[in-house]
Amino acid sequence: MMIKQAGIQKKNLNLTLICLALVLLTIIAFWPVKNCDFINFDDNLYVYENGYIQNGVSWHFIKWAFSADSSKVGHWHPITWLSLMLDYKFFGLNPSGYHLMNLLFHILNTILLFLIFQRMTKALWQSAFVAALFAIHPLHVESVAWVTERKDVLSTFFWMLTMGAYVFYVERKTFSRYFIILVLFTVGLMSKAMLVTLPFVLILLDYWPLNRFQATQPSSDSLGKWQRIHGLVWEKIPIFVLAGVFSVIPILAAKNAHAMNTSLSFIERFGNAFQSYVLYLRKMVWPSDLAFFYPYPVTLHVWQILVAVLILTMISAFALWERKNRPYLLFGWLWYLSTLLPVIGIIQAGEQAYADRYTYIPLIGVFIMITWGITSLKNKLPYSKILWGIVASILIVTLVVVTRIQVSFWQNSETLMTHALVATEDNYVAYDHLAMNMKRQGRIEEALTNLTEAIRANPSYAEAHNNIATILGMQGRMDEAMAHLVKAMQINPNDAAPYNNMGNIIFYMKNVEGAIKYYSKALEIDPEYAEANNNIGAILTSQGKLEEAKSHILIALQNKRDYADAYYNLALILISEGKLDEAAKNLSDLVYSNPGMYKAHYQLGVIAARQGKYDEAVAHFQDTLHLRPDFDRARNDLENALNRQKRMP
Repeated sequence: MMIKQAGIQKKNLNLTLICLALVLLTIIAFWPVKNCDFINFDDNLYVYENGYIQNGVSWHFIKWAFSADSSKVGHWHPITWLSLMLDYKFFGLNPSGYHLMNLLFHILNTILLFLIFQRMTKALWQSAFVAALFAIHPLHVESVAWVTERKDVLSTFFWMLTMGAYVFYVERKTFSRYFIILVLFTVGLMSKAMLVTLPFVLILLDYWPLNRFQATQPSSDSLGKWQRIHGLVWEKIPIFVLAGVFSVIPILAAKNAHAMNTSLSFIERFGNAFQSYVLYLRKMVWPSDLAFFYPYPVTLHVWQILVAVLILTMISAFALWERKNRPYLLFGWLWYLSTLLPVIGIIQAGEQAYADRYTYIPLIGVFIMITWGITSLKNKLPYSKILWGIVASILIVTLVVVTRIQVSFWQNSETLMTHALVATEDNYVAYDHLAMNMKRQGRIEEALTNLTEAIRANPSYAEAHNNIATILGMQGRMDEAMAHLVKAMQINPNDAAPYNNMGNIIFYMKNVEGAIKYYSKALEIDPEYAEANNNIGAILTSQGKLEEAKSHILIALQNKRDYADAYYNLALILISEGKLDEAAKNLSDLVYSNPGMYKAHYQLGVIAARQGKYDEAVAHFQDTLHLRPDFDRARNDLENALNRQKRMP
């Protein structure tokens, strides 16, 4: 008994030490992520321009998170929304908190992966090495360093919990344990629908390492292996039903977001899928030229597709041939093929050819093939333990260094987009997002150059046409801007932004009714589009239609909480309603967060003058003229306020 207890204590100590080592290793590899900023590639939709996330915990937010409206980003994942909302509650708009939470989930996924496979296989060091590869591989940087990919690390957390719950169920089959599987699986699916392949993976676990395909008693041989497999599949029918329901949701969400790519033929999508399977393996072995976005190839060469098919066929044949002697090969290979299937591009959502984040779960299967395969060979080599230890150590150190370098590219939008342009060719998405980052910094000519390159690389990229139009409009080149907007509308008639921007140009040309027509079309496409709601609200305010205007402005603020122009227009409505104190408070908050907004300073001066507070009025008008010296109306109002100030006793 004492010997048995000592053995258990030693085992628990080894598990604890390995878990601590995995935590430390992951932190070393990913710690620079704490200094990374938000990225202007979906992080705005998910966090810093998302009014729902920033409105706090409420029934209204929860209702939205579970509604179809929340899927306008192309995914329906209410649990991910709740997670990000909690982040905002604790961290506000400090990106470090969001990045560290992603890292925390990645660490938890690593530990769970190790503990679950160790429990199933009883192979301590093999399980630890698989977990280490998962923890520090550079292909996983995108899932951890990109705030938007909270859905990836969060859903994998529930994947691991579901898999662990299944192992406990196999050890003792009870209804309560099965019910826990269903609950965890459902929550995981509501974090990201990629978990739809998990039921098939559970059958793979039955094959290896749980060995449930094999007869447990000699007398049960008469049932036959296929009857046992049939029983194992039947056992998982409720799980498959859940997966079937949630398989439809991503397609509906992508259609709701108009993200389905219908420009690619069936042959193109299948050809790219075969190439992507092989390309992921290449990047796993040699993780170079990693980028946040990989453009779809201009042409797919038949010989490349045939080579990819040949490679996949050879690996599949070898794994099948070795299924009795090395069952982990077939297990790992089927894990890889099946878990990539939902995102391999046969049903194409988005314009990317492939993406690093898609490998987060699938590569576990290949890591298992490599680790157990090497372990089976090492006993045949002289000094195998020493050699294996040296090779493993060098590999881990190398991966940590490469991962830290890859994390550095996610420092901010400019570093990420610039690296993508180096790592890929004609990356029109990188050109476009780099340009918009430069526009926000006032680097207009550089932004225009990059947008021109984006259109050169992909003349059918509607977003670049829309964005270049906004800059051309700022420069007064209205005819060119309108031509690009017409092109954007032709390419993607379901995008509200070009219609809103066309409304801006027409409004600038003093055609108010024409502007309302385009703003209304934008709202017909997307009723919650913040910019169009704000713009039409501003026109309605000028027309004295205050109630109608206020409803549009409030919708704009609900969807874009830090929308300065909308707050300003709301203040104008309050002034028109005679609610001067409320308007003054809103404007004061606005100039505090946007000190360069001269219009807000001016309206504060107007309110102060109307209330007879001429000292305050003078100060605000002076601030206005400091920011905008050519604002003649403010200069006249300043003179009037000074005259009134002199007459005061």
